[in-house]
Amino acid sequence: MARSWTRLHEHLGVPPGPLDFDMVAKAAAGRLAESDDLDWKEHLPQPPREGRWNELAKDVAAMANTRGGLIIFGVQDTTCELTGIDPAEVNPEQYAQWIRNHVHPYLSGLTFTTLTSPDRTHSVLVADVPASPMAPHLVYGTAAKDKDQQAAVAPYRDRDHTAWMAEHQLERAYRDRFTRAAQTDDTLRQLVDHTRQTVTQQQREASAWFTAVARPERPLPRSATRTTRDSARFVTAQAQDRAAQQPDSRLNPAALASLAGVSNPRPGLRRWVLSTLGLRAGRETYAELHDDGTVVLAANLTFRTSRDHFRDDDHLPAGFFVHQDTLDACCRDLCILTSQLARHLRLDSSLLLHATVTTGLHKAVPLIPVTVDGPGFTSVPDGARYPHTIQPVTASLLPTDTDEALQGSAQELFTDLTNQFGLD
Repeated sequence: MARSWTRLHEHLGVPPGPLDFDMVAKAAAGRLAESDDLDWKEHLPQPPREGRWNELAKDVAAMANTRGGLIIFGVQDTTCELTGIDPAEVNPEQYAQWIRNHVHPYLSGLTFTTLTSPDRTHSVLVADVPASPMAPHLVYGTAAKDKDQQAAVAPYRDRDHTAWMAEHQLERAYRDRFTRAAQTDDTLRQLVDHTRQTVTQQQREASAWFTAVARPERPLPRSATRTTRDSARFVTAQAQDRAAQQPDSRLNPAALASLAGVSNPRPGLRRWVLSTLGLRAGRETYAELHDDGTVVLAANLTFRTSRDHFRDDDHLPAGFFVHQDTLDACCRDLCILTSQLARHLRLDSSLLLHATVTTGLHKAVPLIPVTVDGPGFTSVPDGARYPHTIQPVTASLLPTDTDEALQGSAQELFTDLTNQFGLD
């Protein structure tokens, strides 16, 4: 399961968290009606009909083209009777192959999860379909009168059933996709530029900064809650606790640990701001929690040491030493803070992560990578490059609470950033 907040959570009045079999059983017993983000199916997905048309592809594309949701196999659609499925017959790899063959463009983030009752007597299969920023997705199949002619249709969910987009709906869906992409790019650049200006004006001395933005790829769902000062404080505290539990967090505390002393977030324009800029203790850190689910995080990366420490490296240019362990921890902290806010707001779409390393200076200054080889031993890796600028990198984060998913997104950001230093 990718999401921790679904139609079933809302219906049952339970807090965000993993979906389990008991929740499905209770929703079915309560005859929860189908909707645009919930589809009951009695039988498991079937192979493409005559090798050409696939109902699973149609159902998945329809939900992705609307606002995402759940397709649950093992529940009769009209009576909501929980009939169950045979888990031995579930084949997620085959289902994914059907989707790849029949749905275009490619739909990422789709998951299939088998849930089984505690007594092992009943099971259901849950397809968690993300609301896709690449909508509209077309479904390809064979025209009825010509088996060599491929036809494409664009399904969508209309309340409790699947319908087909008319020409004007398809035109609008494409326009929305391109507009959304352009607006996202503009918004990310504006947020990064605003953050860089903010930290530059308030930093104690010129430094290298981790500057990152996480932004939902879809607007907030109707079930989203409002972020207050107390909830912003709670989200940050939960993220700090989770970051403190990560391996090596005590050896190299990063952005979230530095915000521990900020107990009173200040209001901004549709956001809450936490900052240690200008303080004389700890790492300088700046964060924003936006009402729409956007997260901004900036932290001072500069490794403060005498250049005599590297006296054997006389070739080092004048510049900023960038601590690679701190950069790694900041990527992790961004994902953790973003995940905690997404959980609070009950986000049901993936998030786009955008990160870079900036100096805030008008002139280009070399950025020199520093690694820790052991207690008290730091060095500049052999063959490292000293770039004057770091190009922004991006990754995606599913609205999930699993450590594996968070670590995967954080590692993707960190790898793409360190590659620019010539580090593998």
